[in-house]
Amino acid sequence: MELNVEGVLKALQNVLEPEIKKDIVNLGLVTNTAVKGTKISFNLYVNNPALHNKNRMRDACLFALERNFGKDIETDINVLPNPKNPDNIDSRKILPGVKHVIAIASGKGGVGKSTVSVNIATGLAQRGYKVGLLDADIYGPSAPLMMDLLHDKPQPIVVGDKQFIEPITSHGVKVLSIGFFAEVNQAIVWRGPMASKALNQMFTDAYWGELDYMIIDLPPGTGDIHLSLVQAAPLSGAVVVTTPQDVSLADARKGINMFQIESINVPILGLVENMSWFTPAELPENKYFIFGKDGGKQLAQELDIPLLAQLPLIQSIRESGDAGRPAILQDDSVSKKELDKMIDNLELAVNKL
Repeated sequence: MELNVEGVLKALQNVLEPEIKKDIVNLGLVTNTAVKGTKISFNLYVNNPALHNKNRMRDACLFALERNFGKDIETDINVLPNPKNPDNIDSRKILPGVKHVIAIASGKGGVGKSTVSVNIATGLAQRGYKVGLLDADIYGPSAPLMMDLLHDKPQPIVVGDKQFIEPITSHGVKVLSIGFFAEVNQAIVWRGPMASKALNQMFTDAYWGELDYMIIDLPPGTGDIHLSLVQAAPLSGAVVVTTPQDVSLADARKGINMFQIESINVPILGLVENMSWFTPAELPENKYFIFGKDGGKQLAQELDIPLLAQLPLIQSIRESGDAGRPAILQDDSVSKKELDKMIDNLELAVNKL
């Protein structure tokens, strides 16, 4: 194959758009192709603007070119949003119509990840956004309790000629959880492949409609569910939740590293340090650093990622979650002020993507 524009386009016909499953040349996603000596340049348009997808598409093109023209070539691949799809979301097979898909993760359990998830989702809805909350914590789903949906069951909905699961709306948020499909006290005992399949079904078999934000509450740690998520969902970024103590920070670091693996490469939108201090009501000027001081703040500085919030240990946050009414709905409370700051910082981080 000759190294010219015609040859380059022929080589790139071996690269498929991952969701439409057609080659990128015939889809019109390759433009301004030029060859000067051994240097190849072109624009590559993508339907999914998530960073990990851009990198995968660029790598696939580079592999196809090197396979046909050798490793001595130079490439200048300019990856751009698809101009024929201004929102870059409508042509997806997974979560079409969802602008920003954000995973909330933690290295270990018990750090308040689900509490952060439901308050972010509810707080964004309060600000007028269209929001969905997917409780992907397969083995410990808590969204039904925290969103006051403990005894609710999703119903089928027909859209076009296909039947979907309709998420349940609570506090202005569309919610779907594996907890809806089990009895309240029933243990969910699934092997990894079964859990991953269930997660994919909540993406593909649910009708989410148009959303500004999809918040995904992941299970703690790193494993099959996390890999399934990054392979299936067009993630915009991830938020990692930790407490200030060393054992939590060590696991949070592992969670951050997982998202930064080259084959995953999901942007870290920020770190949330939960249970940062405790202030008793009778001593409002005092702060007790029960789990250590500024551990999350220092980790964020070390890894050069935004610190979205340092949330105090407040009884009302726990009580609100147990009552099915997220703390951010409490007007003029200390917890609401801190949670609002967190959402302010998250919005800024998303706007920088």
